Amino acid sequence: MVGGAAMYPSKTIVENAVNSKDHTTLVAAVKAAGLVDTLNGPGPFTVFAPTNAAFGKLPKGTVETLVKPESKAMLTGILTYHVVPGRLTAADLQKAVKDGHGKAMLKTVEGESLTVEWKHDRLEVVDAKGATAWVTIPDVLQSNGVIHVVDTVLMPM
Repeated sequence: MVGGAAMYPSKTIVENAVNSKDHTTLVAAVKAAGLVDTLNGPGPFTVFAPTNAAFGKLPKGTVETLVKPESKAMLTGILTYHVVPGRLTAADLQKAVKDGHGKAMLKTVEGESLTVEWKHDRLEVVDAKGATAWVTIPDVLQSNGVIHVVDTVLMPM
């Protein structure tokens, strides 16, 4: 269950996300960026999915500006920064962190890297600017990948 909705491993990332009441901002942003077809595609993708509350932490007016047509390139960059090619479960991420002596670097679809660490018995994701997001719900399995719900919007440089 994510955002009060059942998540079905037989459905795609977008097909499941549209039912989560905690991800309405993310779904609207994905639509505004024109990424629905991509995230409905075969993947596989690992998505660090910010909640509505995570978007709410951004400065006032940021989301409204990002979903405007003239901000599409910036919005696309931010959203694809939350996507890593492949299907990386929490166990995969923990192993990568262990193998990386405490940190794992993940190359995003956007092109920059995210850093994953294991702290306080949970996964932490660090963006290019040093901001951190906690994985609050790991391993939401999808037909074309996996979603890890995060509590902060990650930003590329």
